[in-house]
Amino acid sequence: METGQPETGQRLTLWTDGASRGNPGPAAAGVVIAREDGTLVARGRKALGHMTNNQAEYRALILGLKAIARYEPSAVTVHMDSELVINQMNGQYQVRDGALRPLFEAASALAAELPNVRFTHVPRALNRLADELANQALNELK
Repeated sequence: METGQPETGQRLTLWTDGASRGNPGPAAAGVVIAREDGTLVARGRKALGHMTNNQAEYRALILGLKAIARYEPSAVTVHMDSELVINQMNGQYQVRDGALRPLFEAASALAAELPNVRFTHVPRALNRLADELANQALNELK
């Protein structure tokens, strides 16, 4: 993860995206951390192995929550284009997939350790940088 100078106590925004080619197939994550004004704090990408797209979305969220915790933010707004993950994290959807349950629990535990976390769904077009990072990591697998 490329990072800037950490500043504690600020409101931060986390953008994450998981991608899988083949579903299941090779998967990767993209993570972007920014200040409220949009200034980039950190970004990173990671190959995740073989999994479904929803599993990759959760893995990206977990990576992002771990990364953002280092900055000791006062509040975190999470943006993802995965309606399923956002609605599960907000308690609007149940987690029925047994493979997603441990990922949901891990993400929930990490979110509970952070102050004032909000999960919001955004269209893919607004999640462009995290999407690009995930796809770069997938392209590097070739």
